[in-house]
Amino acid sequence: MNTVLITADNIKASREVLSSMSNVVTTPKNIVLLHVQQLVGNATMTAMMSDSEIETLKESIEGSEHKERLDRKAETVLAHYRKELERRGLTNIKTITKAGHPPDEIIKVAEEEKVDLIIVGCSGKSRLKRFATGCASRDVEKNATVRVLITKNNGCGKHAHLWNGKEAYAL
Repeated sequence: MNTVLITADNIKASREVLSSMSNVVTTPKNIVLLHVQQLVGNATMTAMMSDSEIETLKESIEGSEHKERLDRKAETVLAHYRKELERRGLTNIKTITKAGHPPDEIIKVAEEEKVDLIIVGCSGKSRLKRFATGCASRDVEKNATVRVLITKNNGCGKHAHLWNGKEAYAL
């Protein structure tokens, strides 16, 4: 495996995400750690915005206290993941922070970085909450052109699974 994209959403999910990677994926040559900043309330809100509206929102929060909090969180989460990966002997790690609708940003970065696999955590939302707010991991799974490994955490489903674009495999 050449390049793996790991979505680094929060520190709490890192154990499951990194454990699934270690158990399933052969050691990749390159790792891309991606943190997508949630600019407003939830992913559904950004999903309803056009690209120009998201760009306007990004510009309007630049230099604000809210943006500084988002940047600190991104730095903290990415540093945690990097440290854990380095502790496991992996060193060719690139970190990226994006802002916008998470599934769209994940897929864009996966294409730009020419990754072979996307590893994304599942939030463990209830069906009702997923219906109301959306589910980034499922959107990535449906729209990615490469394999997607969805890791189990926070009670998400019964097991992690790998999606190859046609069918899911329980892990």
